[in-house]
Amino acid sequence: MQHKGKRREFGLGPAHDVPLAEARCQAMELRKMVRAGLDPVVERGLRRVNLPTFETVARECYESLRGGWKDQRCVSWLSSMQRYVFPAIGKKRVDAIVSSDVLALLAPIWLKIPDTAKRILRRIGIILDYAHIKGLLPNEVSLRSVTRGLPRNTKHRTHRAAMPYAEIPAFLIKLRSQEITVARDTLQLIILTAVRSNEARCATWGEFDLDAAVWSIPAKRMKMKLPHIIPLSPPAVALLRRVRAEHEALDGVVRADRLLFSYDEKTPISTTSVLGALRNADIMTLTVHGFRSSFTDWTAERTDYPKEVADKALAHCVPDEVEAAYRRTDFFEKRRALMNEWAAYLLPQP
Repeated sequence: MQHKGKRREFGLGPAHDVPLAEARCQAMELRKMVRAGLDPVVERGLRRVNLPTFETVARECYESLRGGWKDQRCVSWLSSMQRYVFPAIGKKRVDAIVSSDVLALLAPIWLKIPDTAKRILRRIGIILDYAHIKGLLPNEVSLRSVTRGLPRNTKHRTHRAAMPYAEIPAFLIKLRSQEITVARDTLQLIILTAVRSNEARCATWGEFDLDAAVWSIPAKRMKMKLPHIIPLSPPAVALLRRVRAEHEALDGVVRADRLLFSYDEKTPISTTSVLGALRNADIMTLTVHGFRSSFTDWTAERTDYPKEVADKALAHCVPDEVEAAYRRTDFFEKRRALMNEWAAYLLPQP
């Protein structure tokens, strides 16, 4: 390439890191500079001197995106960068990051903490895309080849330990015979309604219509960010009426924003406390979340309800977009019958 009669030669990066298509794009950018009367050597030198480090760009990207995330994701996103990424490549200029850098920082954790490693790879890709959009990188950077240099993870996914559904009725008898506590009541509601722990722990009285036997959880509290309406079985309503009566005895009038399950009326009961209710019943290896799996197994093996009804009861999303577009019903009446049968199975009447 020539500029004002002088021949200029440029390296576009190692062939194993820079795909042919990307090299052609870089060459095109250089030709545009020459046609515009600019010296590519000078221009690229000026750009590189002023380019920020990867860590600087990562923090700017984080601040730009964090507004749409849950608090916990905000914390994990930045902490993973600080622990695994910034020490390795944080001080390098953002334009100097290549696939081999990413490979080197992922290699030690790829098999030890595979889920975290995959999230880190995605986050680095997002940061580099952000740098490209902001004009800091002339071309998009692809990290697809990084995983080809990492060993395949052959470990099978492990599911959260769940109590066999046939054992839950006896467990509930034992649980209900214990002293009444906030943790015990929370765990009972979780089992009777098959909700996630967070959905029960953070519930407020304004979400419940006990006369209609309905629990309406707003979208902001749901994992999939969609509202979820739960039909309450008679035992669930009875449990909630007792808890409400206890609150009324203390406060007179129960506010709509008051938490059902809290020790100080300000913060929800912790996940550790709910798990403690399991441990107090000598259940040492199972998880609270596992009761949702128990409910799924019971529905599949002991009832004739379609899988779609059970999925809706669990507030699972429909993975197929076309199917989701056509399936508008929430199966509410069928779910009411299902939850009543589940409660009758768990707490059979003498």
